[in-house]
Amino acid sequence: MEPRDEHPLITADLVDLDLDRTATTKDEAARSLAGRMAAAGRVTDLDGFLADVAAREEQMPTGLEGGIGIPHCRSAHVTEPTLAFGRSTTGIDFGAADGPATLVFLIAAPAGADQDHLGILSTLARDLMRAEFTDALRAETSPERAAALIRGEDPAQAADPAAPAADEGDADADAAGDGAPFRIVAVTSCPTGIAHTYMAAESLDRAAAEADGVLISVETQGSAGFERLDPAVIAAADAVVFAHDVEVRERHRFAGLPTVDVGVKAAINRPAELIAEARRRAADAPAGTQPRTGTDGDGDDTAPMDRAAGDSADGFGTRLRTWLMTGVSYMVPFVAAGGLMIALGFALGGYEISDAPSVADHFVWTEANSWAALLFQLGGAAFGFLIPVLAGYIAYGMADRPGLVPGFVGGAIAVTIDAGFLGGLAAGLLAGAVVMAIQRVDVPAALRGIMPVVVIPLISSAVVGFLMYIVIGKPIASAQSGLTDWLEGLSGSNAVLLGILLGLMMCFDLGGPVNKVAYAFATGGIAVTAPSDTSLQIMATVMAAGMVPPLAMALATTVRGKLFTRTEKENGKAAWVLGASFITEGAIPFAAADPLRVIPSAMAGGAVTGALTMAFGNTLRAPHGGFFVVPLIGSPLLYLIAIAAGTLVSTALVVLLKTGRARKTAVAAGSGSGSATAAPEPAGAVR
Repeated sequence: MEPRDEHPLITADLVDLDLDRTATTKDEAARSLAGRMAAAGRVTDLDGFLADVAAREEQMPTGLEGGIGIPHCRSAHVTEPTLAFGRSTTGIDFGAADGPATLVFLIAAPAGADQDHLGILSTLARDLMRAEFTDALRAETSPERAAALIRGEDPAQAADPAAPAADEGDADADAAGDGAPFRIVAVTSCPTGIAHTYMAAESLDRAAAEADGVLISVETQGSAGFERLDPAVIAAADAVVFAHDVEVRERHRFAGLPTVDVGVKAAINRPAELIAEARRRAADAPAGTQPRTGTDGDGDDTAPMDRAAGDSADGFGTRLRTWLMTGVSYMVPFVAAGGLMIALGFALGGYEISDAPSVADHFVWTEANSWAALLFQLGGAAFGFLIPVLAGYIAYGMADRPGLVPGFVGGAIAVTIDAGFLGGLAAGLLAGAVVMAIQRVDVPAALRGIMPVVVIPLISSAVVGFLMYIVIGKPIASAQSGLTDWLEGLSGSNAVLLGILLGLMMCFDLGGPVNKVAYAFATGGIAVTAPSDTSLQIMATVMAAGMVPPLAMALATTVRGKLFTRTEKENGKAAWVLGASFITEGAIPFAAADPLRVIPSAMAGGAVTGALTMAFGNTLRAPHGGFFVVPLIGSPLLYLIAIAAGTLVSTALVVLLKTGRARKTAVAAGSGSGSATAAPEPAGAVR
């Protein structure tokens, strides 16, 4: 890593080779290392900086495989990009699946310094993939030499054959000595676009260097953006490897290449296998297969995408779920923004504000009703995009960028003919299928350049429009109307049964696909200007049930802390806030450690809350917000009672189940050692 100006990124006084003296938890480790930053004048407010570090940790654990923790954040309390390093012999839990971290890197960047922050993280992630780097840090006895090693000043690193300056040329020479090299291009990306993106790239680079006659060029699509591979490099490639957990951007550039398509962790854990698979697919590909590239006049490659050569090994069900979740994930922000603005409009001006004239024609700065009407109409405008966005990005998930135009057109038609949420789903799937079919047609070379900008949008939009207007639109609209009428007719035990089902779905996978289906079902019902009472009840039910799992885990760690590990108890503190904010994912750390006890307990509590909210007739016009939108809930006191009841049920069950496990563990330990006084192990402990 390069120094920044005259101040090195890390110095000896920012290194602690005996972190065990001051830290046994991740919070203590962060405080110990941050204290060194403060003493060096690089952190102006220690507590404020630590609060920013903790907020980042709550978003996602920063532990990496191999015993590494990289807590990091951008903070207004940091004066310059800084890295502190600590080494622990016993290990500190940063949430990695394979256990605690013995190497801890605390990364601090000034507020707004995205490139500095991401640059430090990406460079460090690549270094951590080199065993000689981590081994040297674990063996180093001098803080000065450890700091120099991290800065990249160690002479051994300069001689590393995998270093970027020497890797490409050396590999070229070696490969050329054995004849024409096998050329691979690769793209790596992960949801956060930081650590795993660059670790996967480094892993592929090293595996290619160790392989016989292989050259690889990797494009890292990280949070800081990405530098596109040279089109000439892509044109000369024999195969492409996609190692990604999010959609590959501008995937059409690699059209026609034999493709290996896997998750990003596969590139980290088994890069040699991926390279061998790329060679096998290239050998099996039809002779003369080449990427088809074109230009739209702006310098951006816009070739159609040929998926036939590299379809993912995932089954149809898995791919269908991915396509649908892509559409839902892009739709949800519109739901949240629009729904909350509509709810705030009602809160300020009452429900009659829906009849207010357009604020473009009548707006009085000093009248509360004018502001209420503005919020309501802004929310309505955002809601108008829901179905087109859903359909457009389902098609995008299936066929990449060429699917957007017919997807949006089909979604807009679904709105026009009152086909609603079901129409949006159908339009998105239909648009994606039509584009994929067109992409499989072998067209003359002269037409390839205009296919993505003229031919595909024209033909696919015409086909989707015809089918939505004339063939399937009306039956879907009738089905949507029938579903709405059925929901509005629910009462008594039927409504309660629906509440139980929704509660179970919200708690089954704690933010996963089943949870998202229930949430999308609820938001689709209120994504209209005048939703029915039943739709508002369903929205209230879904949010209440989704709040139960994190609240229950937080309460359980409070009342019976001895049943949980130290890390789980720390997560329990954050779960209070996450649950109150309707972030069901706050219970995931507990479910990951002990799924057989946590998930059934959460589902039981969610079912109770779902049944009660439907029985109480609670309504909700906002699609999100948790306790912060209680004033917008119909019968708010009964609503809170329903949430409390479900939380208590889940808490009682998880405590009961974990207590039973702890007793069995104690008995087994006593039998094995001849002692009946062995201390029970926390039920969530990871062995």
